[in-house]
Amino acid sequence: MPDNNKRRLEIQNILLTAQTPVTASALAQKFKVSRQTIVGDIALLRAAGEAIVPSPRGYKYFQDGQQVIKLVCRHFPDQAADEMMRIVNNGGIVKDVEVEHPLYGIIRGELNISTASDIRSFVKKMKQDDSHLLSELTNGIHTHTVMTTNQEQMTKIRQDLAAGGYLYQ
Repeated sequence: MPDNNKRRLEIQNILLTAQTPVTASALAQKFKVSRQTIVGDIALLRAAGEAIVPSPRGYKYFQDGQQVIKLVCRHFPDQAADEMMRIVNNGGIVKDVEVEHPLYGIIRGELNISTASDIRSFVKKMKQDDSHLLSELTNGIHTHTVMTTNQEQMTKIRQDLAAGGYLYQ
C-alpha cells in the first residue's frame, strides 16, 4: 500500500507541474503499471477531492479563477463540431454536456474539450464507434458547462453561439 500512496503523490506532482495534459498511458509507462491502475489512481484522487479533470488529451488539474457558466444549446448531430469550435475559438473549454431525460433525469457526459484537435478527436471517435450524442435523446436540446478565463471570452462565446443559432431560447 505505501507504494500505491507514493505513486499517487507522484501523479499529483506530475499533473500539478505539467504544462499540458498527461495521458494515463504515459503515467502507466513511467510507473511500470497498467493503464487501468492509473485510471484507478486518478479515480481515487478525484474521490479524495483532487480537482483533476480528464480531457481527450489526458489528465490535468482544474485551474482556479476560471469563469464557469451553463449554456443551453440545441442543434443537429452534424453541427456539434461547429458548436464546440465556436466555444473553443473564443477561449472556452467545453467541460461537459448534460441532457434532461424524462425517465432517468439528468444524464451528464464529461468532455473537457479545449482545442480544435480535441474536437477532431471527439468527432473521429464518434464516427468510428458509431456513437450518438446525448442530445439526440432530447431532440437536440442540451446544456454545456463552459469555462473561460474572463468575462469577455464568455460574452464572445454567447454572441458566437447565438449567431450560429445554437443558443436555445
